[in-house]
Amino acid sequence: MGNETGWVVVAVLAILILLVVAVRTRLLAMFGYELSRIEPQRSSQDELRGAVDDFRRDGQVVREDRDRIGGLFDLEELEVSDIMVHRTNMRSVNADNAPEAVVREILQSPHTRMPLWKGSLDNIVGVLHAKDLLRALNEVGNDFSKIDVMKIASKPWFVPDTTTLQEQLNAFLRRKAHFAVVVDEYGEVEGLVTLEDIIEEIVGEIADEHDVDIQGVKQEADGSVVVDGNVPIRDLNRALDWNLPDEEATTIAGLVIHEAQSIPEEKQAFTFHGKRFIVMKRDKNRIARLRIRPVA
Repeated sequence: MGNETGWVVVAVLAILILLVVAVRTRLLAMFGYELSRIEPQRSSQDELRGAVDDFRRDGQVVREDRDRIGGLFDLEELEVSDIMVHRTNMRSVNADNAPEAVVREILQSPHTRMPLWKGSLDNIVGVLHAKDLLRALNEVGNDFSKIDVMKIASKPWFVPDTTTLQEQLNAFLRRKAHFAVVVDEYGEVEGLVTLEDIIEEIVGEIADEHDVDIQGVKQEADGSVVVDGNVPIRDLNRALDWNLPDEEATTIAGLVIHEAQSIPEEKQAFTFHGKRFIVMKRDKNRIARLRIRPVA
């Protein structure tokens, strides 16, 4: 069964399950039982997830369709901190650098938008779009010295790290924006989130000419997978059809630390959730790289 047919099956299932939940709620109400508004919604979501998994096991729904349905449900459960690009991996530009250096750095980046900072990364003063920069360069005859990046940059938009993906998606659409800086309760920069990041939670990775399959993941001939510690668990689960838990940790390194209840040393190995985890590289107090293989 192809993707199109799979989506039809999922849609029909969703309608049937919602009807069943509505009838069940009404019957219970007739006998004096009133369910909360949340319970039917959660129950129907769980039932639909289970139904999609059952159909997938029967070969009637492909994995991508199941992931998309799950991604839609997860929007209300996940926060922007779960999917953001962490500050340690952010591409940003020092606005105090010479105009030529700023322009070259932005134009050489694979990203269309870059945050500008002054003094430190916690002082983001603007966001520069490559298209706006190219337009400004054209107006001054490509003379870098005449470019004032702060006049071209837009104001940064800061969002709390506890914002749910559903709330952030709605905010992106309302503001017709694509890019936001994520901050913690103290106003310190934690990372950035884009509209594309949220859409990818639903439809999977959106590849372009600058993307790699999964950055930081390499499948080996022996069946093992070498993974950078900062790779999100959700990305691994989707790409490799795994089912590692992501309730207690966001990254694969965080999961190992949580399970080990310590920061492991290099060459230490652990077995949990049906996988063997071997620490290949540790950078100070951070797990930099792991080898993961299925337990025989």
